[in-house]
Parts: sequence; structure tokens; C-alpha cells
Amino acid sequence: MNTSSKFNRFYVNIKTNRWHYYFSIFCRIVLALGFMPSGITKIIGERFASGLSVNQPMGQYLEALHHTGYYYTMIGIAQVIAAILLLIPRTVLLGALLYLPIIVNICILSFAVRFEGSIVTAPLMVLANLYLLCWNYDKLKYILPINESSYHSIIPKPINYSSKFPFRFFVTAALITFIVIFGAIYSYDIVPRNSFSDCQKQFNEVNISTAELEFCDCIHNKGNPLNKCLEDYENAKIE
Repeated sequence: MNTSSKFNRFYVNIKTNRWHYYFSIFCRIVLALGFMPSGITKIIGERFASGLSVNQPMGQYLEALHHTGYYYTMIGIAQVIAAILLLIPRTVLLGALLYLPIIVNICILSFAVRFEGSIVTAPLMVLANLYLLCWNYDKLKYILPINESSYHSIIPKPINYSSKFPFRFFVTAALITFIVIFGAIYSYDIVPRNSFSDCQKQFNEVNISTAELEFCDCIHNKGNPLNKCLEDYENAKIE
């Protein structure tokens, strides 16, 4: 049996498994719920995460984005459309394709500004989105530069699903989720957090250093760029 045939057999087994089917529905609903509120907020013209200070790095970005006018509105419309498409069985693939660049951008942004509000959820949403793309591979393959003749056509919804529990898949998924969460939380030794008091709490409050206090002040009181505050922090530690 060649590699192509093995893959096709593996893929058909997944598509006809009840638990994988349930998991795909779960991913669709969770991803849709993740975009719907934020999208509607943008459409009605309100600033997303309005409680976040404009001095905080993500707050600075969201404040600037809020003032871009119809560009801000269009992002909200795209998020709502992607969410709705994910909820409709026939348009899941289209929704996942629209969803992917938006959530990847949010994920990269979250790590770039060290925003705790989405530094964990954003990468998990990217993984859920990729799962949906893989789940709909039988449709996705037609827009990929591959030899279609060696692959099955679109797989119809089975009359009877296999009830065999994919233990290895869910153990692997749980392990990946743990690694992503652990990696996201401990990616950085210092983060801005959402407020000045929260920023201070990440340090030992008994032995908090001048450099650490100045970092929080640089971010939340002075509103300086994150990179400058980090550079000043590193320089202060050396002195």
C-alpha cells in the first residue's frame, strides 16, 4: 500500500468517527463564539477591551485600531462573517479559511505585545482552526497544488459513524494543549499585564527591585513602547 492510499484510509477513518465529528462541532462553536462578540463590538463602533488602559501595549494598539474608521468596522464584519460561516455545515471550510489569517494575526500580536488576555487562547484557536481545515481536507485539496487523481473525492456524511474512541488523538490533543498553555504562560520572564498593580504582582512584592518598579511605571504611567521599557529594564538590571 503506497503512502497516498495509507493517508486516504487514515483520513476516511477520521471522517467516519463519531468522536472526531463531535470534536469538529466543538471547534466550530468555540471559534464562532470567540469572534462573534468582538466582531459585533467593532461593528457598532465601540473599542474592544475598553477597560484596558491606552498606556498598556495592547491598549495602545486597540486604541489606534479603533480610530481607523471603516477599517475597524471591516475587521468586525469579517469576524462575524467567519463565525457565521463556521456555524453553517455547508460553509465550514470557507469560514475556516477566512478565520485563519485573522486568528494567526491575533496570535502573533498577542506574543509581540505579551498580552495575557489572548496569549493562551489565541494559539489554541489557531490549532482548532487548523483542525477544521484538516477535517475538511477532502474539499480543501481541490484548491491545493496536488495531484487530485490520487485522492478520494469529497466524502459524504456517513449514515453510521464509528463509535471507537480515538484515545491516542485526544491524549495527544490534551498534551499539546498543556504544552501550549505552559509555554504561553512561561514564555516571558516579565510581561506588562493589564494594570500597574497587576504588573507589580508578577514580582516578589517583598524584594521588588527598582528596575521592576520602573518597568511597570514605564508601561502603565508613562505609556512608553514595550521594547523601550524592556530595554531600560535590562539595562537597569545590569547596573
